Amino acid sequence: MPPKSKAAQPVAVEDLFTALHRHIEAGEFPQAVKVADQVLAVAPGDEDAVRCKVVAHIKSDAIEKALAAIRAAERLPIDLSYHKAYCYYRQNKLQEALELLKGQEETSAILQLESQIYYRLGRMNDCMNSYEKLQKFKVESMDLKINIIAALVAAGRASEVQATMKAQKVDLSTRALRDTRSFELSYNSACSLIENKKYSEAKEQLDLAKRIGKEELMVDEFGDDDIEYELAPVSAQLAYVHQLQGQTQEAMETYNNITSRNLADPSSLAVATTNLISLKGTKDAADSLRKLSRLIEKSTAPNQLQLIESLESKLSPRQKEALYSAHVLLLLHANKIDQAHEFVSGLLGMFQDSAFPVLLQAAVHVREKKVQKAEEVLSRYAEKHPENSKGVLLALAQIAASANHFQIASDSLSKIADIQHMPATVATLVALKERLGDSNGASSVLDSAIQWWKNSMTEDNKLDVFMREAATFKLNHGRDEEACQLYEDLVKSFESAEALAGLVATSARTNLEKAEQYEKKLKPLPGLKGINVESLEKTSGARPFEAPKPMEQDVTDEVKKQKAKKRKRKPRYPKGFDPANPGPPPDPERWLPKRERSSYRPKRKDKRAQVRGAQGAVSRDGTSSASASSSSKASQATKAPAAAPEQPKGSNKSRKKKSRS
Repeated sequence: MPPKSKAAQPVAVEDLFTALHRHIEAGEFPQAVKVADQVLAVAPGDEDAVRCKVVAHIKSDAIEKALAAIRAAERLPIDLSYHKAYCYYRQNKLQEALELLKGQEETSAILQLESQIYYRLGRMNDCMNSYEKLQKFKVESMDLKINIIAALVAAGRASEVQATMKAQKVDLSTRALRDTRSFELSYNSACSLIENKKYSEAKEQLDLAKRIGKEELMVDEFGDDDIEYELAPVSAQLAYVHQLQGQTQEAMETYNNITSRNLADPSSLAVATTNLISLKGTKDAADSLRKLSRLIEKSTAPNQLQLIESLESKLSPRQKEALYSAHVLLLLHANKIDQAHEFVSGLLGMFQDSAFPVLLQAAVHVREKKVQKAEEVLSRYAEKHPENSKGVLLALAQIAASANHFQIASDSLSKIADIQHMPATVATLVALKERLGDSNGASSVLDSAIQWWKNSMTEDNKLDVFMREAATFKLNHGRDEEACQLYEDLVKSFESAEALAGLVATSARTNLEKAEQYEKKLKPLPGLKGINVESLEKTSGARPFEAPKPMEQDVTDEVKKQKAKKRKRKPRYPKGFDPANPGPPPDPERWLPKRERSSYRPKRKDKRAQVRGAQGAVSRDGTSSASASSSSKASQATKAPAAAPEQPKGSNKSRKKKSRS
């Protein structure tokens, strides 16, 4: 008898956990899942084994399997809310992930995930609030600092990046970044510099990021195409800097290289395509529209749009707005108004509180020449969202001013409080008030701007400019005393010679003593000793000025001799031509072909020999002549065929000759 086989000895749980730890440390996550299942077979419901299994699935990018493991452990007293929220975040189910995090204890892990969800949702202020709460945990992580810079830039707070990183003890100078050798930090720092319009410094840091990234990838033995693919975001951002600096040719070359070679991630391709279209403008609108249409698809929900799957979770809200706006504008340029209406209605459903689909809707109405409808759409949004209506009010003012609705334009600009002191706004409001015949309103606009600049402590103070323009305006509208006061303030504050001259001229109308007092301060004109006023008053006035005639140059004797030598030659006429009696003028159309001359009349066609009937039929005249000739021949021959063969038709020329004869 063969010996009995021994039963396999069960592996100790401690040994299984040792193997599980070894696989996780080595990054062998599929093997870690198998070992975790062995642990759960021995010790069902073990919390550590369940957590290790879920994390191993997540690390292996098997998100569905991770969710299945979480659902299988729901009956166990294990809180896996954080892991479930992270899985939803990876699946771009952001609202569901946010709901799971509500009510959770604010740990560093919870706050980091929450900030990332807010970033994806475009809620940048909430994102920054989460990062500010993270500061109390004193998390020393370079990734966290990189994410904070990205959030500040996306929230429109790029000016705070330097101070925030200084508090984090991070130096963002190019020299320090060169020592740090952090690709992501250099790239995000460059993005903040772009937002602050420091394009030269941004270009330096982008070049540095590209060099650092290339060196790191070459160490990892990446190929040239793989390196170009990984560094495509930096290349697209460099092209964007060139575009902002006005170097359109360099920018277009980079964008074309990215889009044609297709060696870039989907988000970089979308950015390059959109920016290239903005550079090309209306040129090749059909081709541009075709390229953008590949990036957009209809959603399963009614009246909803979405980007293709590879872009929906990758692009920021600002990038999505730029892409959708470019698509609508191209539809308008292509005169596809109905498609533009349908597209905008989808955007209104997707971005309900955003201003950009409302602006696009107004643009469609303007293209249809429905200005009043566009004004109603913009006014309704501005009343409903006053805190987010700056761009809408500016668009409303422009549309109304173009349609000569000056009151609407003036009211719209007046509602934007933070630009009332700016020169362009003040000039536009004054012009609109003048068109409306409201000189008092225009004067109050200038007075308010002057008062603002008096209280301002900025370096680039424009008080003198506004006071000078206001004085000129008041002088032109008969407000001499107010203009005189403004000129006097200008002289006292800025000691302007131009203002002094204006003060003397203005005071002469209102206060002669003041005019004489300030006239003494005027510097005498050079070369002017004195003027006798009495003799000047007796003169008849200034005579019209006549410009002196240019003097002829002296002609030398040699030139005169050369002119004297030249003799006039008699014109040569054709033989037999009498210039005294030239006869009728030559035909001006003599060089044209006869068919192109106005006197040409085509010859009438001879319709008498026209053949009528079915194809192959012969006219009666032709048959009679043919039969006559055949009968004469038949009299000479005894045996003749029953019918003579049909004669070939003569040419048109021979027929015409016969008809003439």
